Amino acid sequence: MSDKPDGAAPRALDEKTIALIREVAAGIRASIEAGRLPSIRLPVRSLRNVSYDAAKGYFELGAARKTRTLTVNTARSFAQTLRLMATSQSMVENDDFATKREAYYISKNWGDCRFDKQAESDAIMDDIEALASMHGLSREQLRFYPEAHGGAVAGALSVIDRNPATGETIEIDCARLGSGAYAIPRSVEGLEFRTGARFILAIETGGMFQRLNNHRFWDSANCILVEMGGVPTRSTRRFIRRLADNADLPVYCFVDCDPYGFTNIYRTLKVGSGNAAHINRFFCVPQARFLGVTPQDILDFGLEDATHPLSKTDIKRARDALKNDPFIRSNPAWVAAIEQLLGMGVRAEQQALAKWGLNYVIEDYLPRKLAATGGFLP
Repeated sequence: MSDKPDGAAPRALDEKTIALIREVAAGIRASIEAGRLPSIRLPVRSLRNVSYDAAKGYFELGAARKTRTLTVNTARSFAQTLRLMATSQSMVENDDFATKREAYYISKNWGDCRFDKQAESDAIMDDIEALASMHGLSREQLRFYPEAHGGAVAGALSVIDRNPATGETIEIDCARLGSGAYAIPRSVEGLEFRTGARFILAIETGGMFQRLNNHRFWDSANCILVEMGGVPTRSTRRFIRRLADNADLPVYCFVDCDPYGFTNIYRTLKVGSGNAAHINRFFCVPQARFLGVTPQDILDFGLEDATHPLSKTDIKRARDALKNDPFIRSNPAWVAAIEQLLGMGVRAEQQALAKWGLNYVIEDYLPRKLAATGGFLP
């Protein structure tokens, strides 16, 4: 499993990004000079063009392609695509970046081909990223960064970064940040890691992360804590993936026991999503395992009276997963767990463990679960 999108160093990726943009531009120019209508072939980004291969471990983009040809009706979107690619090349050459929102406003000096809404620039950007993904590149290599930064990190890990102005190496010891934590940056490709930890514990909620960090659970368990904050951002997923690959660490996920936690938060981290199939191979974490909270945990840890009834939305999400989600359907253990949850008719939050005491999760639940990692859900 490659550490970087195509196994190359950051500078090599920059060169590859520029080469791709120039190749597309040269092809368009050649078509015009030959008297043909220029076009760009792009992957089709839809659930119909997605497959799941358990051996690879993520949702993968299929072979379907669409052709964007310069016509009267497509002149504006065609020009927008080229202008956004030119912006990307300029940012790579000048070691700069733009957020998605900034990319929208950049277009305001493009005259008639400016974007009227950010939804337009986002769609064009996704198309360009899908094209780049076919060449082992992601949006971060195009220098378009998400607005949201990553989650928080604490524990037995040193992150090696650099000063962007001087290039000076900076080492951040995530075990020496007091009551705080390291914030994952928007782009993590240039980071290096030093750790002697045994595993990564990816945690859904900020409150639970704070409890484990404040009580230095990472010290007694010799692990790295990562706060996901709900569905993990791109940078959080990429950070966990790179760290797990670099240090050859298992990843255990500690998430609420509900259909959303199973099929949105955990599934997105492990195998990605259908709508982002063109980048899943960069951002998914196939080695992730589900520690809990599981439906069986509700029974094993006496949480029956600390649960909440499943809502109509919960039930629909669970049934849709059993019927349509290729990851769930390919794993009998997940099918059984979701069917068990539906049969019980309840859901449980991580915080339900506080029924037995605020630090029960540290003193009893996690030690018992970590003593039997072979029983974790896939």
